[in-house]
Amino acid sequence: MIKLIYVIIMNLFRAPYMISKMRREADHPERYSEAERYELARHVIRLMKLTGGIRTRAYGTENLPAEGGYMMYPNHQGKYDALGIIHTHRNPCSLVMDRAKSNTILVREFVDLVQGKRLDKKDVRQAIRIINEVAGEVKQGKRYILFPEGGYEFNNKNNVCAFKAGSFKIALKTKAPIVPVTLIDSYKVFNSFHFGPVTTQVHYLKPILYEEYGGLKTQEIAGLVRGRIQEKIHEVLNTGAPGATHS
Repeated sequence: MIKLIYVIIMNLFRAPYMISKMRREADHPERYSEAERYELARHVIRLMKLTGGIRTRAYGTENLPAEGGYMMYPNHQGKYDALGIIHTHRNPCSLVMDRAKSNTILVREFVDLVQGKRLDKKDVRQAIRIINEVAGEVKQGKRYILFPEGGYEFNNKNNVCAFKAGSFKIALKTKAPIVPVTLIDSYKVFNSFHFGPVTTQVHYLKPILYEEYGGLKTQEIAGLVRGRIQEKIHEVLNTGAPGATHS
């Protein structure tokens, strides 16, 4: 939280220009391509990382499917999570986010730049509509981030909470690859009392294809994905992780 305040203060001088630029491109997708809007989002993240002393190392980018849409299911640690993934995911991707948390300044611009979906947890009909919309777009080749924990604990120390089985209905509808994503130390950026330089890790794990998960119930898929993420956390914290590809 301290670092978040620091990053905001250090970027106040450029905020009016950057936020207006983000708003303009988000509001006019007919004038700015998906790639252009995504690159602007990544540029803003780079500025935040630079002023905040944040490094993010990516592993397993070779595991990302080269073609077609897919669903990325990461563990959830805090406000930096989606930013860390977008920073290390070179091809445009989008995200599904809790509507209640998506309308503050800058967050709103990020979500709109990548044409993210706002899901209202209290409105079942709206949630079903969003699930169907995302499924349709993934079938057309889009890539989405969805946090199956649905929230995060402050300063959670790399713990992984229970996954909500309903998050995996989209994967079953699309039959697209599931890419488990392991985030490590992401909570230290904006959701802890940590101050000073910090290095986070994003691990893209081997995709789980429909042939492997298609016969499972959503609860079983949730357990499978969560288990692989936990295994990677345990492996990294106990043995280290070689081969960073991006920072």
